Amino acid sequence: MGRDTVGSLLVVIVDTNPVWWGKQCQRSQALLTQCLDSITVFCNSHLMLSTTNKLAVIASHTNQSKFLFPKQELSVQSSQLDKDDYSMAVEEESNDSLFGRISTPASEEKAASSDGRHELLLQVDDTIIEQLKNMILNGEQNKPMYLETMIAGALSMALCYIHRFEREHSVEGAYQTRILVIKAAADSASQYLPFMNAVFTAQKLNVLIDSCTLEKDSTLLQQASDITGGIYLKIPQPKALLQYLLWVFLADADVRVKLVLPPKGQVDYRAACFCHRNLIDIGYVCSVCLSIFCSFSPICSTCHATFKIVGLPAKSKKRRQVLK
Repeated sequence: MGRDTVGSLLVVIVDTNPVWWGKQCQRSQALLTQCLDSITVFCNSHLMLSTTNKLAVIASHTNQSKFLFPKQELSVQSSQLDKDDYSMAVEEESNDSLFGRISTPASEEKAASSDGRHELLLQVDDTIIEQLKNMILNGEQNKPMYLETMIAGALSMALCYIHRFEREHSVEGAYQTRILVIKAAADSASQYLPFMNAVFTAQKLNVLIDSCTLEKDSTLLQQASDITGGIYLKIPQPKALLQYLLWVFLADADVRVKLVLPPKGQVDYRAACFCHRNLIDIGYVCSVCLSIFCSFSPICSTCHATFKIVGLPAKSKKRRQVLK
């Protein structure tokens, strides 16, 4: 932490794609509950480094992005719960076994869980588990399932939260801000444009973007970490997630200079075409809006600019000199 900074604000984006985690559960490789426990321990370690450190956790789902911590307070009316809400609460309590929790009375569970634990750390653990459980159990009703993860939307939410936090705490002093993206599913070329817009916004706001992938290398996250000055790391084994989080991503940017960290690899800076969303090496660029296409088109599909097809210049006939 620098001398002129008050504390550090860390925003963690967790990929909660149910399709990817379901496949991993069938293979008996990595469970969401195990990785979530590692992430909560990492978040608690960040808060324990300093009393002025702040934390925010965002879940990136297939059809939405939601704050897990801090909890979004909703206006509660004084009227009693109706039968539907009561039945939903009973159903959520019965599904606690999905998240490794035993259904005990509320008073006994609270007394047992808070024994010898810090109040803030207890609040972080319980809030993340509760919000994620509500999103998974209640958020999938009557909504289509997608294979893609809304990483670009979660990154935009994180930047908006950081901007609001800095504006509200400007009197206290400057905070070091950074974003940690824990990604599980593969990249989506359709999110290239909004994702890169969010990355350049983070670069303008001096926000580091650290990337941690669990299975495959992510070209988008490699570019994001390289542009903003963060660290990109592909974990060889998801079971060792906690060790890599504490080793590589716990320290701030000022302390990382003194640590022995994994070397940076080669970054793939290929762009995605606007027509098919495929990564290309050579393409055509619109001279008006700078859109990239894999094949030539006389009309730009983004700004509708028209281009004239210029043919090859005609070869001039050489005159033969007449010898006298």
